[in-house]
Amino acid sequence: MSEPIVPHRSHTAFTGRIFTVRIESITLPRGHTLDAEIVSHPGSVVLIPVTDRGDIVLVRQYRHAIGRSVWELPAGSLKPGEQPRAAAVRECHEEIGLIPTNVVQLGAFFPTPGYCNEKMTFFRMAGLRQPTDADPQAMQDEDEDIEARAFPVDVIRQMIASGEMADMKTVAALALIT
Repeated sequence: MSEPIVPHRSHTAFTGRIFTVRIESITLPRGHTLDAEIVSHPGSVVLIPVTDRGDIVLVRQYRHAIGRSVWELPAGSLKPGEQPRAAAVRECHEEIGLIPTNVVQLGAFFPTPGYCNEKMTFFRMAGLRQPTDADPQAMQDEDEDIEARAFPVDVIRQMIASGEMADMKTVAALALIT
C-alpha cells in the first residue's frame, strides 16, 4: 500500500446539493503532474431488503441523468455525521415504507474510484415490518417519486440479462447475497 499523494494546490470548482468537485494538482510517483478532478461525496448506503419469502424489494424512479426510470435497490446518501447503519435503516423506512429488524453490513466499495471518493456501504435488510405510531415519521426526499415492489431473485437476474436492469450497484449487490 503506497502513501497518499499530497496535492500541491486544491480548489473547489463546484458545490452542489449532493457533492462537490475539487481540482487537485498532484505529482504522481513517476514525476508526471496532473490536475485531478475529484467528485467529493459524503458516502452512501445501498439496501438489499429481503422479504420473509426471500424476494428482494426494488424501487423504480426516474433518473434524469440517463433520461428514464429504472428499477434499482433503494439507496441514499449519508447525512452529515450519520453512521452508515443508521442511514440504511432511515433509507429503508423512507424509500420502501418498512423498517428492518435485522440489518447486516455486507461490505463497502468505491463505485468510481478514478474520480470520486464516494464509498457505498451495502446492507442486507430483513425482518421488514410496517412502522408503528411509535416510529419517527419517514419523509421521502423532495426529488423522489418512488414505486417499491418485491421481485424474486430469478426475475431480477432476467432483468439484468435482458438489459432492463441498468443500475450497476444493484447488479453488484446480487453478488453479495447469492
